[in-house]
Amino acid sequence: MESKLNCGLIRLMNNAFPQESADCAPPPRTIALIGKYHSREIAESIRLLARYLHERGMTVLIEEETASNVVSGLGLGSWASGSFSWLGAHADLAIVVGGDGTMLNAARQLARYRVPLVGVNQGRLGFMTDIARADMLPCMDDLLDGKFVPETRMLLDAEIVRGERSVVSNLALNDVVVDKGAIGRMIEFELFIDGEFIYHLRSDGLIVATSTGSTAYALSANGPILHPQVAAIALVPLCPHALTNRPILVGDRNEIEIRIVHATDSRAHFDGQVTVDLRNEDSVRIRRSEYSICLLHPPGYSYFAMLREKLHWSERPKEH
Repeated sequence: MESKLNCGLIRLMNNAFPQESADCAPPPRTIALIGKYHSREIAESIRLLARYLHERGMTVLIEEETASNVVSGLGLGSWASGSFSWLGAHADLAIVVGGDGTMLNAARQLARYRVPLVGVNQGRLGFMTDIARADMLPCMDDLLDGKFVPETRMLLDAEIVRGERSVVSNLALNDVVVDKGAIGRMIEFELFIDGEFIYHLRSDGLIVATSTGSTAYALSANGPILHPQVAAIALVPLCPHALTNRPILVGDRNEIEIRIVHATDSRAHFDGQVTVDLRNEDSVRIRRSEYSICLLHPPGYSYFAMLREKLHWSERPKEH
């Protein structure tokens, strides 16, 4: 749709990747609502949002699983609902109500349709869901008036190759993780970057994280925090059986390959939500996706202020 908020997703000429910033199109007219399943609190928020947006003249769509598991019985009437692909074809933007997990799923589902995302936090940390429940309706005025600030986030495109055949491919906004699975034995793998051998490692696994994912699993494994404007991918070993294997950063144009040398029960995880079993000699090939997502932030949003709040960084000492 021409009216869709592109938010920096127009591709550069002769470049497969989207540009990092661009002006947004006019304010939205059709808004999709997506919520975490089986939560009455989130269902109530969606009810309030749907009615408020309808009163403001918006066309409201509801993701089908949200409609069937959350909305029923709350007096929402006959709002149109459909699959993520249907939302992608019709919505100008999507409001995601829940936590980061709900946002990650929506981002992977809607990335190819270039639908911008707005997050209302009703989860725990909420690194990607900016709006507090108490501020939800007042923030909608700024959203509909075009005052939200767009920010483009890269995704990873991962492929599992077995022999010469691609068996699985998926997107990830946070990270792709190769680990030892349920059995407590370390795995052995080889790491290649752009076809060049980097190292052979025995460990619990390896996290391949975007800047968005640098504050997720990679952070708990002592990986670096990357500002979203940093075009890099973090490679963070999980409990390496070597004192010298440290997290490293590579460029967002580098291609990463993890070859399983020996493992009993290794697995690949995409954003911690999709899991695929691996076999010895499987390769996990990871590169920046041609798709990106656009997060819309409320006026006054600050990435560092968010980190101070979520990570409980100390405040500046009081002056006497």
